[in-house]
Amino acid sequence: MTDDVTNAEVEIETSENQLTIRRTFDAPRERVFEAWTDPKQVDQWWGPDGFTTTTDEMEVRPGGVWRFVMTGFDGDEYPNRIEYDEVEEPERLAYTHGSPDDPEQFRVVVTFDDRGDSETDLTMEMCFSSAEELDEAVEFGADDGAKQTLGRLADHLAVGSSV
Repeated sequence: MTDDVTNAEVEIETSENQLTIRRTFDAPRERVFEAWTDPKQVDQWWGPDGFTTTTDEMEVRPGGVWRFVMTGFDGDEYPNRIEYDEVEEPERLAYTHGSPDDPEQFRVVVTFDDRGDSETDLTMEMCFSSAEELDEAVEFGADDGAKQTLGRLADHLAVGSSV
């Protein structure tokens, strides 16, 4: 099953066990990569609308771990754990995303393509172990959550926040 959704800012595609989200940012690739890998900046934009993120540890290198807690608008906390497999600054990140109890929920590859003129095309590919797991993630709101998260990143980049 393939489903494509496109609006002026975000393109979402699903197929088999993969969710792919694309967005162009009005910022240089190095700036977008920095916002994605600097814990002080990530805490300002990561997560869907209404969520906050608190980073406990972030070591962006192969084998490094990012531990963080996302807190929903209702106060519920969601511990997350990311382990980096590949880091190619400023072009690519590959990691396994999970939780402390289930550290290997899905794999993610994020590419940062330089478009020139201070624009960056970002592609985030989330690969689940089965079509059923992808369906569960989409039912949970992974597609909307990712779209909102990238919207928050665009807002962060627009104000030029650098901590």
